[in-house]
Amino acid sequence: MPPHSQSARFDISGGSYLVTGASGAMGSEAARSLAAAGAHVTLAGSNVEALEKLADELPRGSSAVVTRRPGSEADCEAMVEVAVSAFGRLDGVLAASGVNKVSAIVDMPVSDFEAVMDANVRGSWLTCKAVGAQLLRQGDGGSVVLVSSTRGRLGHPAGYSAYCPSKAAVDLMAKSLAAEWGGAGIRVNAIAPTVFRSELTSWMYADDELGTATRTAMLSRIPLGRLAEPDDFVGALIYLLSGASSFMTGQVLYLDGGYTAC
Repeated sequence: MPPHSQSARFDISGGSYLVTGASGAMGSEAARSLAAAGAHVTLAGSNVEALEKLADELPRGSSAVVTRRPGSEADCEAMVEVAVSAFGRLDGVLAASGVNKVSAIVDMPVSDFEAVMDANVRGSWLTCKAVGAQLLRQGDGGSVVLVSSTRGRLGHPAGYSAYCPSKAAVDLMAKSLAAEWGGAGIRVNAIAPTVFRSELTSWMYADDELGTATRTAMLSRIPLGRLAEPDDFVGALIYLLSGASSFMTGQVLYLDGGYTAC
C-alpha cells in the first residue's frame, strides 16, 4: 500500500460494531465516535431512556438499540442478533459494561465480590462467547476490544480486592482468546484506562476539599499532568477495531497518561 494511503487502514465506515455498556461514559462516547466515523453501532445496556437518547444523537440509520446487559448467554446472543438483523453482520465489539464496589476486604459482603466478578469477568466472557460465535460463523475475522484498567496490573489500598483481580482476569481473557481465535483472524485486545470522567468519578473532578485532595494525589503519578476524559480513548478504539491494527492481538493497551510508567 502506498504511504499516502495508510490513513485508509483506519477506515471503519460501513462496519457493524456492538457496544455494551453503551449508556456509560466510555460506551456512549465510543458510540458517538464510531457513528461519526461512518460505522453502524448496536447500543446495548439496561437504561432504555439513556440508550434511546444516545441513538437520537447519532446519524439516522447508524444505530440499533437493545435493552440488554451481558448477564446471561441469552442476553448476549440477543445483542448479537439485533446487530446482525439491523446491519447484516458483525465486525467487532467494545465490551464496556462493568462495575466496581469499594470496601475493605474484611467488610465486603461476598455478594459485592460476586457482583464485581459477574459484571467484569463473567459479563465480558459471555459477550466474547456470543460475539465470537458470530465472527466464526462469518469466517472473515473481526476485532474484540475488552475494557480493563490500570488496576488489572496494579493494586490499590482503598478496598479494590474485587475490582483489581477482575480486571487482571480481563487482561488474561484477552490473551487467551487471542491465542484461541488467531487462526480465524479474530483479534482480541484490551484497553486499560486510569481514572476518567464519568458519573461515578465526577467527585474527583470537583473543586471541593475531597475532590481536590484526591485529584492532587492522583496527578502526582500521571506524567501528562491531567485526568482523562472519555474521548481520550477513541483513537485507540478506532485503531483496534480497524485494519490499522491487523497484526496486533493479545495486548493490553494502557491509556493512562503514563501512570503505569512511574
